[in-house]
This record gives sequence, C-alpha cells and structure tokens, in this order.
Amino acid sequence: MAQAPTVGDRITRVYSDSLEETAKNLLQSLGKLNRLDFTAVEEKLLSVLEDEYGQS
Repeated sequence: MAQAPTVGDRITRVYSDSLEETAKNLLQSLGKLNRLDFTAVEEKLLSVLEDEYGQS
C-alpha cells in the first residue's frame, strides 16, 4: 500500500523557481511550520497551489 505524501513532499513537488513570488513565500512559510499537520486554512492554501500548478 502506498504511503500518503508528507507535507514536505507536497511542498517540494509544488515548489519551483518559476513560481510567482507570493506562491514561493507561502510555500516557504508552510515549510517552516514546526508541526506535522496543517490547520484547515493551511491545507486549503497548499491544495490551491497544488491545483494551480498541477501537482495534486
């Protein structure tokens, strides 16, 4: 059975140098959080970036 991607894995898949500055800053901020789970808002923000950049 495949393991679900971690938060770090998800952020790494979305992040690239070609992202808009706001998207980069948001991903960097999410990556600096010192916990394993996101709040509902943080999860939605990452999901939007995954959808926008085709990484969901």
